[in-house]
Amino acid sequence: MTSSPPALTRIRIGSAPDSWGVWFPDDPQQTPWRRFLDEVADAGYEWIELGPYGYLPTDPARLAEETAARGLRVSAGTVFTGLHHGPAVWEETWEHVSRIAALTQAMGAAHLVVIPSFWRDDKTGKVLEDRTLSPAQWRELASQTERLGREVQDRYGLRIVVHPHADTHIDTPENVARFLDATDPALVSLCLDTGHYAYCGGDSVQAVETFAERIGYLHLKQVDPRILAEVVAEELPFGPAVGRGVMCEPPSGVPALEPVLAAAQRLGVDLFAIVEQDMYPCPPDRPLPIARRTRAYLRSCGAR
Repeated sequence: MTSSPPALTRIRIGSAPDSWGVWFPDDPQQTPWRRFLDEVADAGYEWIELGPYGYLPTDPARLAEETAARGLRVSAGTVFTGLHHGPAVWEETWEHVSRIAALTQAMGAAHLVVIPSFWRDDKTGKVLEDRTLSPAQWRELASQTERLGREVQDRYGLRIVVHPHADTHIDTPENVARFLDATDPALVSLCLDTGHYAYCGGDSVQAVETFAERIGYLHLKQVDPRILAEVVAEELPFGPAVGRGVMCEPPSGVPALEPVLAAAQRLGVDLFAIVEQDMYPCPPDRPLPIARRTRAYLRSCGAR
């Protein structure tokens, strides 16, 4: 008889619209927002992210009513930024960020997930800019991200957690380390996405241990190694790779999530671990059964 793993008392499990195939504020291929809220609660999750701004209601009173009715709470909002372009994009960036930060704050959340802009279009694969940043661009990325962290903290009481992501400039372990070395830990934390980190050649347990003081948030997902090998060989953009099924249902892919969660528990801090299984587009009846099985699997890992 196998013994149960230790309870992950510092880990709060949730899910996100992404696990229901939601990538855009409005898209006829996506699960309607009411159905998402109904099903994420039905699957056994208590925490959610906002997803793309405008997908869920943006009126705080209405969103609070809708989430409370289902026993749900919000863990974070998400913003997309191109801060390596420097001060020239600040005003446009802040206009985008401030709306989402205000809603995130109003919903009682404490985190803002920051995703860097893509160097190639995630649908068409069109190359938008060089995939490698110049030293000057790295300096701008670091300084402008610190500025964002300071402003978000001062004005909204939120902490930014930067999300390394495939097809962005913060992707591989080397680029993640370079970014963290260049930014102030008091202003910039890391959202470690286990799927994207594996996609870009990283080891998530090693990342939790190496960047221990910077880990502020987790996204849980897995990649299918066989499909990932095809994606790398064919140099597929991220969108088509997702369409091919590169992000797969746990526990069928890598990395194994139980060791990652155990390593996170050892940090001795409270952390959100939000399931984000990229599935765009997907049939409307597909997400709920996967979400239920994933929640049961995470319970078996000790995530109550």
